[in-house]
Amino acid sequence: MEISYNRIIAAICVAILLVYTWKVLNWAWFRPKKLEKYLRKSGLKGNPYKLFYGDLNELTNKLNEARSKPINFSGDIAQRLIPFICDSINKNGKSSFVWLGPYPAVLITDPEHVKEIFTKNYVYQKETHPNPFSKLLAIGLAKLEEDKWAKHRKIINPAFQAEKLKHMLPAFYQSCSEMISKWEEIIPKETSLKLDVWPDLQLMAAEVISRTAFGSSYEEGRIVFELQKEQAEHVTDISHTIYIPGSRFFPTKRNKRMLEIENQVQTTIRRIIDKRLRAMEAGETSKNDLLGILLESNMKEIEQHGSKDFRMTTTEVIEECKFFYFSGQETTAVLLVWTMILLCLHPEWQARAREEALQVFGNEKPNLEGLSRLKIVTMILHKTLRLFPPVPTYRRRNKHEVKLGELSLPAGVLLFIPTVLIHYDKELWGEDAKEFKPERFSEGVSKATKGHASFIPFTGGPRVCIGQNFAMMEAKLAIAMILQKFSFELSPSYTHAPFATITIHPQYGAPLLMRKL
Repeated sequence: MEISYNRIIAAICVAILLVYTWKVLNWAWFRPKKLEKYLRKSGLKGNPYKLFYGDLNELTNKLNEARSKPINFSGDIAQRLIPFICDSINKNGKSSFVWLGPYPAVLITDPEHVKEIFTKNYVYQKETHPNPFSKLLAIGLAKLEEDKWAKHRKIINPAFQAEKLKHMLPAFYQSCSEMISKWEEIIPKETSLKLDVWPDLQLMAAEVISRTAFGSSYEEGRIVFELQKEQAEHVTDISHTIYIPGSRFFPTKRNKRMLEIENQVQTTIRRIIDKRLRAMEAGETSKNDLLGILLESNMKEIEQHGSKDFRMTTTEVIEECKFFYFSGQETTAVLLVWTMILLCLHPEWQARAREEALQVFGNEKPNLEGLSRLKIVTMILHKTLRLFPPVPTYRRRNKHEVKLGELSLPAGVLLFIPTVLIHYDKELWGEDAKEFKPERFSEGVSKATKGHASFIPFTGGPRVCIGQNFAMMEAKLAIAMILQKFSFELSPSYTHAPFATITIHPQYGAPLLMRKL
């Protein structure tokens, strides 16, 4: 009997081992080879699949090599940000694929294909890294799908309507004023001072998010910003590695730190939410910050449907706050720093933008009505977003087997949209695609793109970035206020090195020669 029992246990263990062996083999070899055959049959070209790593080793090596060398201003920014993708397209054509480990990624550069992918958001869904730790940065609106995405979008949408954004303008102004006051204190009269504006622009954008997200609790919100910033660095590093199932349980230094950050962020935001809910229950009116609008909208959903099933849970509210913190701060900070750098390179446009700002506001505090009249500043911001899109690439994954134009795609394949290549495509923008010509946008984005999905700094379709008006309003205000007080040019020590973390940063900062007006 004992022997029989041992044999049963042994048989079960062998069966489990065989099942897991098959799963690993299927993940690492059989499924990639099957997908490769399908893609080649569809007319797509790419490197032969290499066991386990695919193209990741070459991709990482090319990226490290590119990051080690700055470029000049006429250099190829895409070749520095996504060198392996550029080389793959040069080698295999625009209709090609690369291997991110055992996952094939089809490169999508045709604007019509991009438009269809963004429009059919229930067919082409957001791609997430297989490493569960990558989700610690935030599982907010941008990461949700289908009905859950629709529910969250409906609840969050009121926070970004024009009427609500108007009430956030004082927070924009206060944060920018603090940065400008700091600069005025350290920059001497009648001479210029070398100043790296990048850290200050990041801090200013973080202050804006802290104030607009949490109102009077913005001091606590600062903690979230610092922690989210560190978490983003860990997530970026993870995205360049292959996730081994179960490795998140290893007690590595990074794993422990990422969990520690997550716990601190969760605790901080939950404390702010609990305090706000107690105040609302005591009869206080909700505030015009993101959290207040979110909680109020959440309660309206419960009242409308008579059930808590239609609301966001506290955990979901926390995730939305986390995501707003990261995406809102990053998008605006990178837009501002590249705008200032481009205005250094094109002083004639800096002068035109300053003239417009002074004509509209004089030396007075900018107001909402005036911001809407900043045509030249808006053109410059759009041009910056084309030359330095906040996110250099987007990823989607099709749920089912689909036909995308002439391409047949198997279910679950990764679609890789290189924003930075589309924004510089000479077939779409002309031979002068690299040149700084804000006048392209003099009649708006639609006229500049001729209706094509060739300008996608905020994606497009139903899932277009909900915070784009927030980011543009903040950027207009900040640039106008800076131009009112200062002129600036590049410092000789400036090194041009666009660098992709999740967004495009200046790798060595942005040292400018700042002068008071």
